[in-house]
Amino acid sequence: MTKGFGQLLTQAKKMQENFQKLQQEMEGKTVEAQSGGGMVNCVVNGKQEVISLTISKDVWEERDKEMLEDLIVAAINEGLEKSKEMWKEELSKITGGVQLPFGM
Repeated sequence: MTKGFGQLLTQAKKMQENFQKLQQEMEGKTVEAQSGGGMVNCVVNGKQEVISLTISKDVWEERDKEMLEDLIVAAINEGLEKSKEMWKEELSKITGGVQLPFGM
């Protein structure tokens, strides 16, 4: 085994350890998203799970089921996208900006 290959393995192991640590940290991080000018708000964690969903009283007064469904879907999708972006930012700190093959 050459010295360069050994260093590469050491770096890969360190990156794997950092990635595992990041996975644990991301469970506790959250992002907030909203739709309809704040009528629907959701909080998504770093595991891309919806933690909470809040619907404004104003929406209930509208009594438009389709609008409410659209606002919920929009808020959740925005929250998931923000969570993915948070992952990309944190991963780039570990990888030094190198894009990983699994698309994160």
